[in-house]
Amino acid sequence: MQTAIVYQYLLDIWTVVWRDFQVFRRHLNRYMFSRMMAPLLYFLSFGWGLGAIASQGKPGYHEFLALGIVALNTMNISFNSCGFSLHLERLYHKTLDEYLIAPISTGSFVAGKVISGTFQGLLSATIICMVAYVFGIRFVVNGWFLLTLTLNCMIFAALGFVAAMLIDAFEDIGNVNTFVLLPMSFFCGTFFSLDVLPETGKTILQCLPLTHACYALRAIGAGQPVPVAALTVLFTYVFLLSLLAIWSMQRVRLNSEGRCGIE
Repeated sequence: MQTAIVYQYLLDIWTVVWRDFQVFRRHLNRYMFSRMMAPLLYFLSFGWGLGAIASQGKPGYHEFLALGIVALNTMNISFNSCGFSLHLERLYHKTLDEYLIAPISTGSFVAGKVISGTFQGLLSATIICMVAYVFGIRFVVNGWFLLTLTLNCMIFAALGFVAAMLIDAFEDIGNVNTFVLLPMSFFCGTFFSLDVLPETGKTILQCLPLTHACYALRAIGAGQPVPVAALTVLFTYVFLLSLLAIWSMQRVRLNSEGRCGIE
């Protein structure tokens, strides 16, 4: 009995992932090109432009920057891949209604969407690492490195899911990018070390997941011991945001059932 339940749960997750993969596959070429442009511009402007000033002749800034861009880009891609597409499905295309009436559990649907967003985030990270390699930037890539990337992608895919479920206007979901993701992009240690900031600002930023993702990626990429504390924070964020995503999906499903009952 338990085996049948687990099998059905995994089958439901695969159904959601497979549907998103089919949509993604149609735009793969455009996706690959667009995901290379942003990191390439970052490398050229910050790495070889401002990087010459920031590094002050010291080696290692390009590696520092590259891993920050990996964390930054996976954050943006995972959030947008899950958040914006799901928001359109819910409010405009109305394709989310198919899942609401389908015999798929809420947890399965959330897991499938988060996995889809995580996959696209990891693919963008692969592209960035290839671009970095072309520019002669080297860092250690191992299982811990991949785990950190996966956790970072899962966090922001789940955050995108929550935003898509709770925000009822397309204009407002862009505010999440403006007021949440954009500040983290610049202040969570992506382009410069947090050591240059005041203690108060440093303490606040250390509560954010991207800060720990950048720190963990750089420590692992430099061959240093695995930062257990940073990974623990990332795991905690994944757990809490997953619960919040399940709650938000259940809320939408109950509201949908309520509307059907009234009609």
